[in-house]
Amino acid sequence: MVNKIEVSIDVIIHATEDISKIYQAFEEILELKEEDFTVVETTGHFDNPITMLNAKIVKKQAQKFMKKLLELLSSEQKNELIDEIEERTVDSRFHLRLDKQELINGRISISEKDTIKLKIHTPIYNKKDTVKTFTEIFRIAN
Repeated sequence: MVNKIEVSIDVIIHATEDISKIYQAFEEILELKEEDFTVVETTGHFDNPITMLNAKIVKKQAQKFMKKLLELLSSEQKNELIDEIEERTVDSRFHLRLDKQELINGRISISEKDTIKLKIHTPIYNKKDTVKTFTEIFRIAN
């Protein structure tokens, strides 16, 4: 696996959502602790409270996270990610969104609505190596 890997995780939590369930899901499923996240409190368009969680994990923790994440994705979803590497990659960062409700329910699923945003970064010095590098990363759990 690529040794220099960094994962950024961004989660928006609305006032109607239970932050403890989200922390619990991250800990039980992806082995991230509450301390791994920074918290920013803000307000939405209609002055509703919004909590933003951000985590940046690096080195061994990022590798462990990626291995766990990829083990939980179906083969079809992994293949879909591999097929979409070029569309999902900007400046050595692979963009991926997970369904927040599915995570709370104990499952990992790629989604475009109500999502947890992941950015997976690894140094790629030659743009033509992008597909090869991320394919290598996504194949580690197979």
